[in-house]
Amino acid sequence: MSLTQRLTLLYSILLGGILLMFGAGVFLLVNTVLLSQVDDRLAMTAEEFIRLSGATSLKEVRFGEIPASMDNDISVQVWGLNEELQDGYGPLGRGDMALDPVNTKTDQPRFREVSHNDGLLRVLSVPLMYGGGQRVAVMQVALPLDSIESARTYLLYVMFVVWLYGVFIVGFALYLTLGQALRPLKSIVETAEQINRADDLSRRIPLQGFEEGEISSLIQTFNKTLERLEVLFTSQQRFLADVSHELRTPLTVIKGNVDLMRRMKQLDAESLSSIDQEAGRLTRLVGGLLMLAQAESGNLPLNFHKVELDLLVTEVFQEMHIISGGKVRVHLNEIDQLQVNGDRDRLKQVLINLTANAIQYTPQGGDVFLSVAKVGDQARIICRDTGPGIPSEDLPHIFERFYRAEKSRTRGKSTGFGLGLSITKWIVEHHNGHIEVDSKEGQGTTFAIWLPLIKP
Repeated sequence: MSLTQRLTLLYSILLGGILLMFGAGVFLLVNTVLLSQVDDRLAMTAEEFIRLSGATSLKEVRFGEIPASMDNDISVQVWGLNEELQDGYGPLGRGDMALDPVNTKTDQPRFREVSHNDGLLRVLSVPLMYGGGQRVAVMQVALPLDSIESARTYLLYVMFVVWLYGVFIVGFALYLTLGQALRPLKSIVETAEQINRADDLSRRIPLQGFEEGEISSLIQTFNKTLERLEVLFTSQQRFLADVSHELRTPLTVIKGNVDLMRRMKQLDAESLSSIDQEAGRLTRLVGGLLMLAQAESGNLPLNFHKVELDLLVTEVFQEMHIISGGKVRVHLNEIDQLQVNGDRDRLKQVLINLTANAIQYTPQGGDVFLSVAKVGDQARIICRDTGPGIPSEDLPHIFERFYRAEKSRTRGKSTGFGLGLSITKWIVEHHNGHIEVDSKEGQGTTFAIWLPLIKP
């Protein structure tokens, strides 16, 4: 059963239940009003007959002269306390059977519906008091309920027809309306099936005139999900291609050197050095992948302590000055004494990664600048170089996993794997900070790290 059919059935059942409760209320109200009118008439008739009646010396109640205008459908009986009929009037008043056998000795007025000879009567039983309030008999006044029974039957028939047609018409209208409203869901399912069959994540679901409402929000959310999946799938494909190449190159070099030494039947120092360098590249690649996997799964430990940023930046400056080997000039500009709450080793890893990238991509004789300063209630760490800069089309993607700005797959031995900046961004953000980048081609690149200071 489809969603449209289930919703139509559910709403039809709810509507049917509501109509049934409404019909029951209407029926009870109409029945109460009709019986109230009959009861009023019975009460007036009883008062009239009590006024016309009198007690004999034997304490028997007899009717006096009854007006000719009295209704012919009225039946009246007077029953003594010995359950003997003392007087009667009307079509059923002279019968041997009491109009209401249950209340022939009642001590207070009672209304009751009684079945009598395949008919239904409304009977009022009233005790008669004479001589100082002594009860001497019970008068029963009855009216047939044939007209009320007909009204009840007709009312039930009308309500059943209205209920049946109402449920059918509303259910049919709901089916058409829901089918039209849920039509985009069918389009979503069809598009998802086409994407699944064709493995084409570039497809999107058209709004088809549903620019507003919940359906539009659902379509837009689904399209955004497809877009993210497409980006992730593309990144994964690029990552697999890059990693395949990075693995293949050192393994090929290692295998070639091993084959060379096997043919030479002796160890070669140059071949061993090449094998050692390529093994180091593989170790760095595996280490970067492991760290990124730990970060994404939340298993990368961060040991937060008070960190003095001025000492940390000075330490990184001294190490990078030695590593640069005179290729570029590393400068330490502005430095303030600041403290943050963080993992010192991870923050040092961030600074080394940014500075090492700056040294690597800055041409011979260029400059790299480091500084740390207080800006408001935050610490700002700057790493700026005078390198070639980052192309504008690559700038929005440099923090993405496995992304590298170089388009060529032929890279030097010191080239990274596109993991460093992604790990850097993760570490900074998990220190409640953020990282910014500004770059212009031919003028260099500036990275700014913002971290919250320890409040005094």
